[in-house]
Amino acid sequence: MKVFVTGAAGFIGSHLCERLLNDGCEIVGIDSFDEFYDPRIKRRNIDRCLKDKHFQLVEADIRDRDAMDQAMDADVDVIVHLAARAGVRPSIAEPVLYADVNINGTMVLLEAAKKYEIDKFIFASSSSVYGNNEKVPFSEEDNVDFPISPYAATKKAGELICHTYQHLYGISITCLRFFTVYGPRQRPDLAIHKFARLIEAGQPIPVFGDGSMMRDFTYIDDIIAGVTAAMEKCNRFHIYNLGESQPISVNDLIGEIEIALGKKAVKDYLPPQPGDVERTYADVTKAMQDLGYRPSTPIQTGLSKFAAWLRQEETNSN
Repeated sequence: MKVFVTGAAGFIGSHLCERLLNDGCEIVGIDSFDEFYDPRIKRRNIDRCLKDKHFQLVEADIRDRDAMDQAMDADVDVIVHLAARAGVRPSIAEPVLYADVNINGTMVLLEAAKKYEIDKFIFASSSSVYGNNEKVPFSEEDNVDFPISPYAATKKAGELICHTYQHLYGISITCLRFFTVYGPRQRPDLAIHKFARLIEAGQPIPVFGDGSMMRDFTYIDDIIAGVTAAMEKCNRFHIYNLGESQPISVNDLIGEIEIALGKKAVKDYLPPQPGDVERTYADVTKAMQDLGYRPSTPIQTGLSKFAAWLRQEETNSN
């Protein structure tokens, strides 16, 4: 199977590429290595992939129609579109950029899928589309017409565009709503990675609000299992939640990180941030029924693995 993966050098993308290579797939990996965070981190992420003859890296922006057209060909079996301008808070500062990358970039890829008659398209959406949904757990049937950040709005827009292309051109498209993914190689700006590094350094960690905010943290291995199942079973148009379905408060999360690291945190409580939702909680019933999705990594196990990776990274950098 030949797979076209955007955001291939990112956190989720690099893990997916390694899994697909292990499964015997051929991969065309797309990444722009933008400056949202240090591009050197992303290059390290795909070191192993670059050593595999079945992996081809194309350094290009998904908004570049000519580049995407040249990288794509009729032999591609499935597109996995993970690339995006990420982050709720930064999207408030740069909403036009987020719309350009996340919406226009998605349309460029869908146009390429149409041109080359690619049968399957996987779109990485986000739990942020639910906004401050009052009903828990969050179901794919819930109304998601009220996003509270530009990032969330671009992800909802992406889902709508995907539905349109499936309806008009018959491309089978699956949208996956990821719930706060963590694990080795997690982006350095995300809570678990940021908190752990600061705790290791003995520095205060910023806690926005009173720490009661709930998040459904999902370990990377469970997400990758969900993505590969969605690739296999992609048919017509579907949306699935991929989460652990075990939300935890920020305060309790910090306690678990303290246990994983064997160090106490110094907490710096700050005002709540605009755009942050109060809680996320995935109903994964549909993914379990249709995809055979079975999240199986408790937060304690996942944090222990993350802590071991983080300390190995620190050792390698010294």
